[in-house]
Amino acid sequence: MRTPNTLDILTNHGVKPSVQRLAVMDYLVENHTHPTADEIYSALHKQMPTLSKTTVYNTLKLLTEQGAAIQLTIDERNVCFDADVSPHAHFLCTCCGKVYDMSLTNPELEDHVVLPEGFKTTQTALYFRGLCNKCIAAETD
Repeated sequence: MRTPNTLDILTNHGVKPSVQRLAVMDYLVENHTHPTADEIYSALHKQMPTLSKTTVYNTLKLLTEQGAAIQLTIDERNVCFDADVSPHAHFLCTCCGKVYDMSLTNPELEDHVVLPEGFKTTQTALYFRGLCNKCIAAETD
């Protein structure tokens, strides 16, 4: 299913739309689960049997290079992707492995960090690790 703004997201980030690119971006926009490339491939390959893993990886690389998605390395075992490129943090539950979006009370983090002279920030990533409320509740049962 095509989300109304997927085509706009691609074109606004200088990405030439293709059926495969639209499908990957649709999946990211519709699934706020911070999926891995393999998860995206597995989900899309069912509807698009000709889709290759290489196409998914190349599309994700292009989307991150163009700023249409972000690549998360919060979990050293998996690289995840997120279509929400607005300033926000991520929380990894070390028990169940789920990644959650977290709002920032002050998204201008760079204003509170002193960079060495002549340095410029191009991307900021803020990750937290711990236990989610469901895993905490399961531990107390």
